[in-house]
Order: sequence, then structure tokens, then C-alpha cells
Amino acid sequence: MRYGFGYFEEDHLGQVADIGLWRRIIAYSRPHWGKVAGSIILSMIVIGASLALPYMVRIGIDRYVVNTTLESSARISGIGRLAALFIGVILAGFAANFYQVFILEWTGQTIMHQMRQQLFGHMLGLDLAFFNNNPSGKLVTRLTNDIQNMHEMFTSVIVTLFNDFFQIAGIMAILFWMNWRLALILSILLPLIVVSIGWFSRLARDAFRAIRTQLARINSFLQESLSGISIIQLFLRENDTHRKFVELSKAYLDQNLYQIKIFGIFMPAMEVFSALATGCIIWYGGGEVIRRHMTLGELVAFISYMRLFFQPVRELSQKYSIVQSAMASAERIFQLLDSRGTLPSPGEQDRQPDIRGVVDFRQVCFGYDAQQPILHDLSFTIAPGQTLAIVGATGSGKSTIVNLVERFYDPDSGTILIDGRDLRSFSTHWLRQQIGLVMQDVFIVPGTIRDNILLERDMDDQQLQGIVERAQLTAMVQRLPGGLATIIGEGGMDLSAGQKQLLAFARVLARDPRILILDEATSSVDSETEMLIDRAIDSTLANRTSIVIAHRLSTIKRAGHILVMEQGRIVEEGSHDSLMARGGIYRRLQDLQLNGHESRGQNDFRQNSEKNSVPTVWQKN
Repeated sequence: MRYGFGYFEEDHLGQVADIGLWRRIIAYSRPHWGKVAGSIILSMIVIGASLALPYMVRIGIDRYVVNTTLESSARISGIGRLAALFIGVILAGFAANFYQVFILEWTGQTIMHQMRQQLFGHMLGLDLAFFNNNPSGKLVTRLTNDIQNMHEMFTSVIVTLFNDFFQIAGIMAILFWMNWRLALILSILLPLIVVSIGWFSRLARDAFRAIRTQLARINSFLQESLSGISIIQLFLRENDTHRKFVELSKAYLDQNLYQIKIFGIFMPAMEVFSALATGCIIWYGGGEVIRRHMTLGELVAFISYMRLFFQPVRELSQKYSIVQSAMASAERIFQLLDSRGTLPSPGEQDRQPDIRGVVDFRQVCFGYDAQQPILHDLSFTIAPGQTLAIVGATGSGKSTIVNLVERFYDPDSGTILIDGRDLRSFSTHWLRQQIGLVMQDVFIVPGTIRDNILLERDMDDQQLQGIVERAQLTAMVQRLPGGLATIIGEGGMDLSAGQKQLLAFARVLARDPRILILDEATSSVDSETEMLIDRAIDSTLANRTSIVIAHRLSTIKRAGHILVMEQGRIVEEGSHDSLMARGGIYRRLQDLQLNGHESRGQNDFRQNSEKNSVPTVWQKN
């Protein structure tokens, strides 16, 4: 088990000023421009309501509280009307804020749903080489964490920034309109505030980045550990695994405590600036009130506006790193959307030709890495309806041939033909419909046995029952209480390795392809299941061009022609009898296999004899 902790990119933060990214992000919101415009109008109402409240307090104090020229009854009734208006403005601001949040959340969720579907659909169309070069954890992060970062920016951050900027601008305009001298006192503190915000944003960004990186390490470690729990327990690595997790958790705790320290310094610092500004305003403004150069209501309103000024300042500094992270997520998402497949395809054609199944390799060379070729000048031909077996040691290139026939990759040189046509001239989607592949590892779709056989194809019950019989699944299905409706896979019944392989043969029969590939499809099963698989193979191979990659002698002997591979080259070929008579590599491989079977049979006999024998201590008695 490796401890690489997966793939993480959280140490990269995007550039907020990247105009190109902003254009692509905004493009997703264009279909919802009406709702976005409505949210902006509601935002103006929210800001207007919050800015109107201190001004109404000023009117109440100057016009009714300290104004002794009015009668008491007029003053009381005026305060009552103003209080009712005050409550009305608060309720209007609340309603506008509620609908603004609702609209933005709905719009954000809709945009993220659209982006997520587009991203996943794009990934499904990429080549296998792309997935080999990109770890699955990285791609899952695109569809989960990166999309969630974008959602947070769409719904909360962008609106917060929009509201905060307008609120700060509105407060400064009102303050200079009310008393420009007092506004200048607040302006003197602005450089200190800007420097503090810059310092905090930089430290908070680094802390935020470190926390996300450490959390990614924990998640990746947990994924590896839980998926490999059997290996951990088998090799008694519980204590070591727990120690590593404790170390990762401790580092995550330290990063969170560091972030808390930063916030613990910044928040009180903002309060100090706010208190300092309040003290200056009270000192200077109080003197102005005493000298009757300004009213008491103006001073109270000024203090209220000043305190409102520091609220968006704090929020702006906290949201900046989130915007950076969201921009980095947007950059990664758009890079993935811009990725294109390396295998050219002519696209779907109205009418594809019916193929006979002639497979022809002509001087094919290929390597997953250009510097390390796997196949060297490989040439062979399979006639229609013929079964070709390919044998060889691990790493000889057998499975690579399968990948090329399925056109998961294109050869570096040479040509692969089907019925005399270059594989690249066929639509990839149509081509894979003509080729059936049975592998040792069978993918089970959570659902019924019927669903797993048909894979969303339409077929009547009589045809399906015939396929079940030919695939040797009848006995298994009859033993199940639900029959073909039995749920298998996640949340359902588990199938054995042999049952899964029989299910794979049923899938091939339901698909009825012209070309069939068996890739190690008969390994790791018991003798009884192997007999069933042999019958299923006989039924499946009939009248199809077939390529069989197997180690079992019974499977290989069915082939009319056998290729022996070694280091990407054909070293021997012919029928089973001719290759055995030649006494070369094929003969040695079969002798090794036969000796292995004999050794296992002797061990089984010895173990059965020991189980049936009388214990020594009893014999002595």
C-alpha cells in the first residue's frame, strides 16, 4: 500500500483579475440574466434600507427628541410615525434580502447543475489515455470540490462583494455629504485599514490554502486506507496506519489553530480601528455639537455610519481568499472542458456496413510511452469466424492488442484493419458496438440481474431466457428467490467470480457482436464453474471472430490458431498440436501449467487424506 496521499492542487490559487476567466464564468449566468438583474435591484434595496436607518435616527433626534420648539404631543406623535417607518424599512430590507438570497441560491444551483452535467458528459467522451494520465482523485475533485467552490462564489461571495463595495461607497458619500471634516478624520485611518487588510488577506490566504491541502491529504489517506482495509489487516498494519492518520490530523489541527490566531489578531485590530475612529469622531464631533456647528443627530448618525463602514471591510478581507480559490477551481474546470480526445473519429454515419469480422494487424508498433514500445512490427490476420488464442508471459503485450482492437489507443505505426478498412475510418461508438469484451474483472451495475444482462437494451422474456440458458446461468437464477429480478451489486447480493464471468458471457450474447475478445476470462474459478464457463464459451464463440487471451489449456485448445508472444513480438504460431510438437516456448508454458495442476492436485489429495484420517493421538489409544 502506498502513502502518496493522492493528487492535490489546493496549493494553487487563481488570479482575481483574470478577465478571461471572468468572461467564461459570466457566460454561464447569461441564460439567467433576468434573475441576476432582479437580485441586483434587490441588493440596492437592501443597501438602501441599511443606509437609511442611521439617517432616520438623525431625523428623530434632531426633529423630535432635542427640538424643544415643538409641543410634547407633536414630538411624541412624530417619533411614533418615524418608528413605524423605521420598522417598515427594516421589514422591506428583510424581504428584499430574503428574495435576493433565494434567487441567487436557485440561480447558483442551476448553473452548477448545468456545469456539472457538462463536465461529466465531456469526461465520458475522452480517450482512455486521458484517464491513464490523470488520477481519478483529480477528476473527482473537479466534479465535487471545484464545482462547490464555484457555487459558493456564485451565491455568496460575488453578492457579498457587490453589496459590500456599494455599501462602502454609499457610506463614504453620505459621510462627506453630512460633514466633510469628520469624514476626513475617518479617511486618515484608511491607509492603516488598507495595510491591515492586505496583511490579513495574505496570511489568511496562505492559512486557508494550507488547511485545504492538509484536508485533501486526510481525505486521500482515508480513501486509500478504507479501500485497502483487508490488506492493512492482513499485514497487521493497523497501528502504523493509525499513527499516520494521527500525524495527518495533528497537522490539520495545527493549521486550523494558526488560522484562528490570524483571525484572533485581525478581528480585534479592526475593532481597535473602529474604536479609534469612534473616539476621534466623539472628540471632534462632540466639540462641534457643543459649539453648535453640527447637531446631535448628525453626530449619532455619523457614529452609526462609521460602525457600518467596518462591517463590509471585515467581510471583504475574509472573502478574498475564497474568491481566489474559486478562480483556481474555475481555471481547472475550464482546462478540463478544453481537453480534447487524441483519437480522431469520423463521427456517426447514417449507415454503417455489416462487417464479416476479418481482423488484420499489419506491422503494428505501439507503446503507452513513446520511449518504451510494447509491440514491435506485429502482423497477423484472423479470418471470419476463426478463433485466435494469444499466449505469453505477463508483459508480453497480450492485453495491449485488446486495447488496440477496441481502439482505446491508435498504433504509433502500422495499420489495424477490419474487413480491409482502417480501424480509424469507423465511428468509435459504432465500432465498439461490434466488439464484445469479456474480462476477468466484471463490472456490476447496481440493479437486477436482468438489468445487468441487457444494459438498457429491449428484449422479450423468451429471448432473454434463451440467453440465460446459453450462458449457463439457469441453475443460478433458479436458486434465487427473485430470479432475474434479484438485486445484485452495491446494496444487493454479491456474486462469485465465476458467476460474474457467466454474467459477462450473457451480456455478450445479448449484445450479439460480430467480434469477441476474451481477456483472461476463465481464470480464478473452481473446476465446476470452469465446466460451466467452458459451455458458455462454446456457445459464445460460435460463428464469431474471436480473440482469446487465456492461460488455461482447455480454453486455448479451442483456438484454430495460436500466437505465442514474447516482449511484444510473435515468436511462435500455429495449432496446439503443431506447437506442442515443436517443443518451443509454447510447450514449456504448457508443461509448467500441467506441472502446476499436478502439484495442486497432489496437495488437494494430501489435504483431503489428512482431513479423513484418524488423529494420531486417537490411533495411539
